[in-house]
Amino acid sequence: MKKPNIKQRAQFEFKSFTLLQEKCAMKVGTDGVLLGAWVNCADNKNILDIGCGTGLIGIMLGQRNSTANITGIEIDKEAFEEYKENMAGAPWANRLKGVLGPIQDYSRTSDQQYDLIVSNPPFFTGGTFTDNSGLNAAKHTVKLPHGDLILSIRRLLAKDGTFSLILPYMEGLRFMELAERADLHVKRITEVFPKASLAINRLMIEFGWEKVDPPMPTQLIIREEDNSYTAAYKELTKDFYLKF
Repeated sequence: MKKPNIKQRAQFEFKSFTLLQEKCAMKVGTDGVLLGAWVNCADNKNILDIGCGTGLIGIMLGQRNSTANITGIEIDKEAFEEYKENMAGAPWANRLKGVLGPIQDYSRTSDQQYDLIVSNPPFFTGGTFTDNSGLNAAKHTVKLPHGDLILSIRRLLAKDGTFSLILPYMEGLRFMELAERADLHVKRITEVFPKASLAINRLMIEFGWEKVDPPMPTQLIIREEDNSYTAAYKELTKDFYLKF
């Protein structure tokens, strides 16, 4: 497949790959990079990225795990077309594939089991919609309610598998309650702070089938008070960002 001419298009360049992000409503952002760098993926063979957008998280996991096969599923047609270009341009393109459509349908028809599922899912349950339908779908739960996401995970996650996601703090707490009712139990959790002086604004959470004692959260602070990045954030993302 002919590689895209990325020089004339909106793009985000990492150390080992470049992502086009002209068509996808959700651009490369800190949430996706955080999750892609934080997830435990060393021993996984089959990975599913739900709502893959540009392919950021799945392509990051392909860099971190040199043998895993990674599938990205995306409901938005324009975003999916861009994901296909990004897959083709990745050095590990032979281990990446994509599915266009809603995860609800895929989970009902696929017989594939995944030992790792990741998602940076929609999280707004109310509020005002914009004129950008793609951005609305990416940020609002209208097309992927969290209950539907959990049901899909239950169908697709292998018995020894893990599911990891990132959500704003309050949405993350609510999601943990829903997941617990569905027998998905928290294995690991990191509280993300923009700065030490500010409140938690994100939760990164890893779930599994085995019921364990509630883990003690770890903490990650992104920036120092002078707006420079913390050593911990640089260490987590150093294999990806050009500037670290």
